[in-house]
Amino acid sequence: MTNQDLPTEKVVIIGSGPAGWTAAIYAARASLDPLVFAGRSQGTLLAGGQLMLTTEVENYPGFPDGVTGPEMMQKFFEQAARFDTRVVTDDGPIAGKDITGKLFSIFQDVKSVDLSKRPFHIVGDGGYECLAESVIIATGASAKWLGLENEQRLAKSGGGVSACAVCDGALPMFRDSELGVVGAGDTAVEEAMYLTKFASKVHMFVRRDEMRASKVMQERALASDKIQMHWNTEVLDVLGDDKITGVKLINNQTNEESEMALGGLFMAIGHTPITQFLDGQLKMDETGYLVLPDPGRSMTEIEGVFAAGDVSDHIYRQAVTAAGMGCKAAIDAERWLAEQGVE
Repeated sequence: MTNQDLPTEKVVIIGSGPAGWTAAIYAARASLDPLVFAGRSQGTLLAGGQLMLTTEVENYPGFPDGVTGPEMMQKFFEQAARFDTRVVTDDGPIAGKDITGKLFSIFQDVKSVDLSKRPFHIVGDGGYECLAESVIIATGASAKWLGLENEQRLAKSGGGVSACAVCDGALPMFRDSELGVVGAGDTAVEEAMYLTKFASKVHMFVRRDEMRASKVMQERALASDKIQMHWNTEVLDVLGDDKITGVKLINNQTNEESEMALGGLFMAIGHTPITQFLDGQLKMDETGYLVLPDPGRSMTEIEGVFAAGDVSDHIYRQAVTAAGMGCKAAIDAERWLAEQGVE
């Protein structure tokens, strides 16, 4: 099949977290008939975004009693489906309202995109191809983990292991407990400082004998009477069955192993933006985040290509800010398409 034979979409949205589904809602209500590559549950692009790994969400407006991450993403999806958003499945594009019972189970991921000319060429990992007059990239970023079996199990089950203190740190399960933070950069210090509002003590586990954080952030951590530094220390295992009870540690200078009781463990060793499929076609910083010419807008340097959510935001990384960026991207795309005479 040649490019001329491929269907051409007004707007294709890549990603299905808060940014992606919000962009879909706004684009659909603007009669742009959006098509979403939502990603697979076992792929690089996690269908539903990082909230699929979050149990309780208490800081998103509109949910006074809290909501689980998967439940909230289900509601986002159903709202997008209500306005006839289509999603690429292994059987091709299907109206979202026709597959709500199979949420995130049969969606395609994006294998590659060609942004060198318009309309843009998009290839799914299940073989579906299409052209797009405009593209909204909302692929997000995935948290880096230590790769321990119990770490992953307790993170997915809500057992007290998290990659976002701002998201989860205020939950009742962590209050007045001793908590751990893995990391040594500015983000790790920010997470630790935030947790001091709720924890009885915060232990920071640093692999080296110094931190990577900026000097001012180091001074804040070292000055806090609630933060205890553990230098040259790595986490070997996370202890606990249904809920974390502690960690197994090793001092990498002496090889001495020990165990410490903890009520929660937070990973702050960075995030990996999901931009590999772009193959360097858009400007990125040294860690792979998309760099927008105007940080207050959603436009990239390529006309017709927009970005929203954590894929271009390494500062806030919150569901509510991602949703707001998804709104901006859809509105920007709508106005740009109108300027191009695409109806």
